Formats: sequence, structure tokens, C-alpha cells
Amino acid sequence: MTERRATRRRAILASGGAVVFSGCASVLDRSDGDGARRANEARSHGETKAGQERTRIGFVGDVMLARGVEAEHADGDPSDPWEPVLPYLESLDGLVGNLECCLSTRGERFPDREFYFRADPSWAAPALSRAGFDALSLANNHLLDYGPTALLDTLEALDEEGIAHAGAGEAPEDVYAPTRVSVDGADLAVVSIADHFQSYGVTDDRPGTAYLECDPTEARTRIRLREALSQARAFDPDPDLVVASVHWGPNWVEYPETRYRKFARYLIDSGADVVHGHSAHVFQGVETYNGGVVLHDTGDFVDDYVIKEELRNDRSYCFELVLEAGALEAVRLVPIEIDDCRVHHASDDAADWSRDTMRERSDPFDTDFERDDDALVVTLEQ
Repeated sequence: MTERRATRRRAILASGGAVVFSGCASVLDRSDGDGARRANEARSHGETKAGQERTRIGFVGDVMLARGVEAEHADGDPSDPWEPVLPYLESLDGLVGNLECCLSTRGERFPDREFYFRADPSWAAPALSRAGFDALSLANNHLLDYGPTALLDTLEALDEEGIAHAGAGEAPEDVYAPTRVSVDGADLAVVSIADHFQSYGVTDDRPGTAYLECDPTEARTRIRLREALSQARAFDPDPDLVVASVHWGPNWVEYPETRYRKFARYLIDSGADVVHGHSAHVFQGVETYNGGVVLHDTGDFVDDYVIKEELRNDRSYCFELVLEAGALEAVRLVPIEIDDCRVHHASDDAADWSRDTMRERSDPFDTDFERDDDALVVTLEQ
């Protein structure tokens, strides 16, 4: 644990603060398990990373593998959805995203929903492994689209591939608990909560998601935070990064509402190093605060959605968190775009648009960016 993080952790413990941790209570080493081995073998650096000082962990937004994405790729190679960017993904030391669908062929539709997302795990789970996902956030408004049976199928499919997951489970004690994953060069405590739908939230007698109001004045939120933090403290070794992955806010919103900005800062003040936001289907600004990073919304990584020309929801980034000797040093934003249900590196025009737009959407946070080839870089103050 770095001195900067240790100092902040001591202050948190002294004040009785807490951070949101939720998800399946588990520890996963990505060097173990069949699925983990397949992903690690695909990483281009291989075993040469073992003694490295620099670690790059990618964070992406919604991964929606149902409907048109499934129709396009289910009969192909597991690498198909990511093939244009696969060498880049393989260069990363870790990858975290939000799974915006369930993985199952079973279940009954949850009543009164407009959209239902379900992908066959026989192709979708190997595809996620081939992309190199180390951890997936599951607390969102689609994991229970086909009920508890499909939710449990999702957990089983990810477990078989060796992919860590947080934010969904059979019982509250599973859902509201931290999960940890070891990637090349770092240990992460991964967290996942959602502020919608309340009806998808886990109950004492039905599996569900980690639903919480994004409001620290809510008693239920405070209680869950305290319970989760006590479990996270038991992890040994102490994680290099504590990640709060939050599915929050309305769709098609370019700037986060004030209450979400306040809640993000509450998470950082309470011990999270990174807030990994998603839900809006468009990327929002990046904020640095109190030694941590807030990715207010990471947009969509792959889907089949209609493109809104005024918002360009087909464009986003892979948000690389760069650690030097275990310390969070920078965020590198690599522009990507979706075309024909496949992830691509952004074209020159798309990359220009994304860089200009990210600067605009980060203006409220006074975030400074530097240009690095096609990417933008935010350097954290030491």
C-alpha cells in the first residue's frame, strides 16, 4: 500500500468512515482457473510482467452482448466482438467493465420492462474471457431481466471462465460484500452497486442485485457501507486499488447531476481510489479528487443501439488507470468506437470529436488533459 493511500486510509479509520463495497464475497487470482489461464495466455506480455513496476488496468463501460451483438457474433470466434482492438486489450494488465445483460438461455421475463437483454453463455462467456476481462460489475438494470434463474446462470458462466464479479448474488450477505481480484502487478477490491431498479435488488428470499440509493444520508446505504468495509479490511494483502463501480443516473445525460457528483466524492473520501461510473450510454467527464479518480460515466463498450447523432453514443474510451510501483499515477483515455456490433479504435475524426467532447464534459471539474498520440492523459498530483 502506498504512503498516500495509507495516510488516507488511516484518516478514514480514525473518523469511522466507510466506502461502498458490494458483490460476491470472493477472492480470485487471475493466474488460476481454466478461464483465467486462457485470458492470461492471450496477454501479449506473458510472464515478463511479473517484476514490473508499471501496471495498466483498463476500465470500460457497458458490455451488452444480446440481440444484434449475439446475432452477429454467436457463430464466430470468441474474439470477434473485440477483434480490431484485441492486440491493445492484450497489452493491458487488467480489464474491468459492466456486464449489461444476463448470460443464460433460460428464465422468464421480469414484468413491465421495455428492454430485455440476454445472451447465450455458450458463446458470450468465452468472448468475455477472450477480451481479457478480469472483473465485471453486475449491479445494473438488466441482470435480472429474465429473473433469478438467468441471474444465477450468469454467475455460473462467469465462474467457469474465471472472471470475478461483484454486485449480484443469491442473498444479501453475498451481494453486499467485497470481491478481490489479482491482476498482473496489482490487487483490486472491486465493488458494484446500482441505484436502479429497486425491484431488481436482492431480498431475503430472492437473488438480485446490489441496489442502494446513491445518498449517504440514507440509513440503509450507511449501514451497508459499514458492513461491507469491515469485510474489505480483512483482505490480505491490502488492495492496491479500491474500485467502486456504480450504475447510476438516467440515460443520455452528458453531465452528472449534483447529487451524483457529491456521492462520488463521498466514495473517495470514504476510501475508494476509483469511482467507475456507467449507465448513461454516453461518456461523462473525468474528475480527480482527494488522491482518487472519478470516471463519472464510461459510456458503452459494445452494443447494438441506435446511434443518437447529437450524442454519439457509439463513441467512448478505454480508461486506463496507470500505477507505478502500486501507486495510482495517471489516467490514460484511449478513444474507441462501436461499428457493426464490434469495438474499434476510433477513426481520426471520431477521436478528434471524443477528445474535444471529453474536455468540454470535464470542464466543471477543472481537469487538465495532455495529448499523447490519440489518447488523453490526466496526471494525478502527488
